[in-house]
Amino acid sequence: MGFWARQVTPRLVAGNESPAIREARGRACAGLRGEVLELGFGSGNNIGLYPVEVTRVIAVEPSDVGWGLGAEARAGSPIPIERGGLDGQRLDLPDASVDSVLSTLTLCTIPDAAAALSEVRRVLRPGGALHFLEHGLSPDEGIRRWQTRLEPLQKRVFDGCHLTRPIDELVEQSGLVIEQVDRAYLPLPKLMRPWAFGYLGRATKR
Repeated sequence: MGFWARQVTPRLVAGNESPAIREARGRACAGLRGEVLELGFGSGNNIGLYPVEVTRVIAVEPSDVGWGLGAEARAGSPIPIERGGLDGQRLDLPDASVDSVLSTLTLCTIPDAAAALSEVRRVLRPGGALHFLEHGLSPDEGIRRWQTRLEPLQKRVFDGCHLTRPIDELVEQSGLVIEQVDRAYLPLPKLMRPWAFGYLGRATKR
């Protein structure tokens, strides 16, 4: 990772989220249980939202800066959180070793999202679920055109963040079975719509 990705992006995305995003994170966390692998843990924006059924969080986070920014929040978490790797595309975990996986606003940035989702399926136990909250490709042609135009700049400023990934299709292509998914714009100003089309759902390993 370059200087911007190491030092700047983690600070841009740490905390200070709108109530709407916080509420959406809470919905994504609902139903998590047991040992949870969290992709793109960042500074710990989901701390405080994990259900009581969660016994441990294994955090995959490549940024030392992001991890450091979350030190205080982790220390106050009633659920143990440990750093479990740096790369969601190559998880350092055995097959069928976790009960749930959580990914919130992460699949947009992982260089090879398909590889990451394949790893998610590998480490999930049968019956386990991926809980996801992601932004991605809009169904509206006009917004899609803007997403395509803006994506090169977006990737430079936000550490490779894509605007045009069809999240639900990528999840299905991994072999996970989508049990539910809500597709809608987040309640943000219309000017933000290229960034605001969200996918909130759950997919299971059968």
